[in-house]
Amino acid sequence: MFSGSVQEIGRIESAEGERLVLRARKSVAALRAGGSLAVAGVRVTVEELGDGAVVATVTGETRRRTTFDELTAGREVNVEVPLAVGDRLDGHLVQGYVDAVGKVVGVEEQGAGLRVWIRPPARFVPRVAAKGSIAVDGVSLTVAEVVRDRFSVVLIPATMAGTTLGSVAVGQRVNLESDLVGRLAAARPAAAADVARAVSALGWAGHISGRTGVDKAVAQIAAGGAVLVWDPDRETEGDVIFGGAALRPSAFTFMLTQCCGHPTVPCAAEVLERLEIGPMPGEGDRHGTRPHVPVDLAEGTGTGVSAAERAATVRRLAHPEARPGDFLRPGHVFPLRARPGLLGERAGHTEATVALCLAAGLPAVGVCCEIMRPDGTMAGAADLEASALRWGLPLIDVRDLRTWL
Repeated sequence: MFSGSVQEIGRIESAEGERLVLRARKSVAALRAGGSLAVAGVRVTVEELGDGAVVATVTGETRRRTTFDELTAGREVNVEVPLAVGDRLDGHLVQGYVDAVGKVVGVEEQGAGLRVWIRPPARFVPRVAAKGSIAVDGVSLTVAEVVRDRFSVVLIPATMAGTTLGSVAVGQRVNLESDLVGRLAAARPAAAADVARAVSALGWAGHISGRTGVDKAVAQIAAGGAVLVWDPDRETEGDVIFGGAALRPSAFTFMLTQCCGHPTVPCAAEVLERLEIGPMPGEGDRHGTRPHVPVDLAEGTGTGVSAAERAATVRRLAHPEARPGDFLRPGHVFPLRARPGLLGERAGHTEATVALCLAAGLPAVGVCCEIMRPDGTMAGAADLEASALRWGLPLIDVRDLRTWL
């Protein structure tokens, strides 16, 4: 998480393919490989450090959704290192997940500063409120005015001197991130409490990146807890993940009542083959998920749908001595087949679930469930951050899992 307070203006050395090399001498000392960095308001993962330079990967999806499609050698960019416990929050909470790309449509002198008019996409306009906060190319600013399809911000001399916005020009495209507080308040009444917890818990709760985040996630799964995994590229959704070997009924209750998505049970291919649980007919969904025939535990007298019965079915799926006759078909527990190469083959929640279980020393069976907002739409990055903090769970990107598992 960031504050929108730019530490320095960096310079792009090269931006070829997915490899970004950035010169940012002041920031290098505060960074580590696997950590995060905000570049022009876009969160990237640091891969290499050395001699005042930072190397990061920029995916095609990131380029499409931000101004990174215009990055060239020599371009100056705003740079901010992530917040740490005890840091002063000079701006506002910024995640580095760009909501929209706007276009500068007016630049006017205003005293010693500038008033800049920006026209965002129509879908973004309702998120902008006069006197609210907004991040423009990673700089925390106050919205001065909103008029129909555009809004203005006022740049004071210090902002102009310390960021790239000092040379802003009409026609320029800029990355925009809406105010986290406003987004949460619109989503649910408890938003203020969520943000207060976010500020007080910046040390480990919520989003954690790099090797540190992966280690925390693995330890959480090993201890019988849950992890939130965000997929910003493929599904733009987040799932809560549990290990299956010791799954408790309360975990299923949590998924059904708090996450509100569809609980499924990712399994290694050999588990499904040994238990003779075949694939569902058809081509599967548009993201390449491979669903198999739903099952219930044969032992029991209920319908198989209760939280206790579903948890028992999952535990048996994960048991090394389970046999095909232990299950009824069809049922209420939905297995998914993970790709043999796991995250190296497909960076999906199915593969992330099995990879986390194996890294935690558990059988290759887990449970994942999408997280939805109260209005039935899928939770975005800000919602997941708040949920992770409210539930006391780590939140990690599937990209980091793919790098370190």
